[in-house]
Amino acid sequence: MAQAKQGDTVQIHYTGKLPDGTVFDSSVEREPLSFALGAGQVIPGFETAVMGMTPGDTKTATIDSNQAYGPRRDEMVLVVEREKIPADIPLGVGQQLQLQGPQGQALPVVVTEVSDAEVTLDANHPLAGEDLIFDIELVAIQ
Repeated sequence: MAQAKQGDTVQIHYTGKLPDGTVFDSSVEREPLSFALGAGQVIPGFETAVMGMTPGDTKTATIDSNQAYGPRRDEMVLVVEREKIPADIPLGVGQQLQLQGPQGQALPVVVTEVSDAEVTLDANHPLAGEDLIFDIELVAIQ
């Protein structure tokens, strides 16, 4: 049977967990995830884990944060004066907003703190700094 290799498009089912067992995502109740190996469509450690699997194989892979969403970076946390955010934007902790990056790209941020004077915005990926554990099943190689 063929093994998954660079350039193959694969379909997989997965369940992603944190080291404490908290499930953060799963495809089990959905259609399998389809992606091309080597195309950078998923985190690097996930691609590496799928390489060499054959359809029907299952495995559990622990992916270091550096091969997932990278380290948590303090410079990605911004404190903005409340008056610089339009008054018609309601702000609450956990709310997701988008800023415009230096090249005009959308930069997603999460509100982590709100006071009358300041708003703290975090542009780190929610899973930055986390080691991740994935239960993976290779469904098919297309």
